[in-house]
Amino acid sequence: MKVFYSEKHRQHQPPFEVFDGGVRVPYLENPDRMDRILGALQNVKWADILEPTNFGLDPVLAVHDKEYLDFLASAWTEWLASDPKDPSTLIPATFALRRQPQKPKSLLGLAGYYMMDLSACIVEGTYQAALASVNCALSAAQAVAGGQRSSFALCRPPGHHAGRDYAGGYCFINNAAVAAHWLSSRGHVAVLDIDYHAGNGTQDIFYSRDDVFTISIHADPDFEYPHFIGFASERGKGRGFTFHHNFPLPKGTGDAEYLKTLDKAISLIRDFKPVYLIVSAGMDIFADDPLGTIKVTTDGIGEIGKRIAFLDLPTVLVMEGGYANEALGRNIVALLSAFT
Repeated sequence: MKVFYSEKHRQHQPPFEVFDGGVRVPYLENPDRMDRILGALQNVKWADILEPTNFGLDPVLAVHDKEYLDFLASAWTEWLASDPKDPSTLIPATFALRRQPQKPKSLLGLAGYYMMDLSACIVEGTYQAALASVNCALSAAQAVAGGQRSSFALCRPPGHHAGRDYAGGYCFINNAAVAAHWLSSRGHVAVLDIDYHAGNGTQDIFYSRDDVFTISIHADPDFEYPHFIGFASERGKGRGFTFHHNFPLPKGTGDAEYLKTLDKAISLIRDFKPVYLIVSAGMDIFADDPLGTIKVTTDGIGEIGKRIAFLDLPTVLVMEGGYANEALGRNIVALLSAFT
């Protein structure tokens, strides 16, 4: 299996994030995540780890708002030029309610307009790391378009919380969505998001489209981030109505219950008859994940991989969340092994 990975992710190392209640904690989405996965992949015979191709901005601009990308590109320089009291990271204190707000002109106003929460911290290398990450996803998509049965984009930062014009949940560019749109010119695409958190950004991007079929299996937003999106009643709109599905799960969901839900999602994908499949592969469904309440085991993750692989579609697996670092490597190997 071709695995696309870039060392440029290390340029994105925020020193902290802010949890609910204002608690400042070390950044959980950190480079150690990639080191654990790389270490595990280097111990199997089927992983061919490759540098991604640079696809330029056009595939990203086909999905994301240009002014939003301009903000990501210039925010750090402007932040330092503003002589901030704490220059270590750019985090706004005021956020825009998405009720047709007027776009402000100030840096912090724009940050609040384009950022969803206090985990989308911007530091000096964030934009370059995000570009390298999306190039991993595009390279993996190119591999399956060229005849590979499957490929893995070892993306960092992750992407599925990034919407058309906003960052959130550690995500800045929606890697899976950019890859899905790129493939959609070659045939219909299904996106299956198995991350613990709802794929709000992917939903936002494809909600009105009928050529990309999106499904997210996740913790119920009634109690879990992102809170405002990911409900079962959200089915798409316009041409996209019935082309999006959310499967919210209760706390404590184990292997058996998760796999029953996955079977429903797989049945819907079969009915759609896509040419390509994108899997947003979040490993925070794992039982010991510090940000999760779903209790899927490593064996369960392996079975998830087998059932998705049984669809027998050209498949791009894109790394999303997963913060039980000690287990990340073996969980990813368990998932990917089904495709080798």
